[in-house]
Amino acid sequence: MPIPFLGAGEILGAMITPAVLISASGTLVLSTSNRLGRVVDRIRALATEAEGLPDVSAAPEVVEKRALIAEQIDFLTARLHMLQSAVVTLYMAIGLLVGASLAVGLSASAGRMMEWVPIGFGLLGASALLFGASVLVRESRLAVRGTLHELAHVRKVVERKTSMRAAPDEKPEGGQGEG
Repeated sequence: MPIPFLGAGEILGAMITPAVLISASGTLVLSTSNRLGRVVDRIRALATEAEGLPDVSAAPEVVEKRALIAEQIDFLTARLHMLQSAVVTLYMAIGLLVGASLAVGLSASAGRMMEWVPIGFGLLGASALLFGASVLVRESRLAVRGTLHELAHVRKVVERKTSMRAAPDEKPEGGQGEG
């Protein structure tokens, strides 16, 4: 049975098909790199904040702040590992999808003897893209949990600060005395 020969247009069209997934992978790599940078910036800010706390203090505010920083560092460490895994997986997806594109051309030029190669590359690349996206979903959930945890701390601080009363000899805010 003769193998039908594809024209150059069909071969080039098949080679370009993975470009849509390559573009999606590239967009995810860009956003993941931005998220990675924001996590690193946040870690540095927390490190600076931790260094500014008194070395020895049992004041409840300082103890709470130390605990919050430690918990946030745990969240950020987990996010950092997830983002690293996602970006590596997305880079692999790009490489596999480029490989699929090249393999289409090579398979066509070899008389379609190796049709399974571009299919294999394409399936692996799409699977890597799917896995990378699922890691990003998990990282997003962790980011929200960390932020909600930090917000709970901020609520406690605001509650404590708004429930404090002025000492009898202090003037109310605004510097105006009574009467």
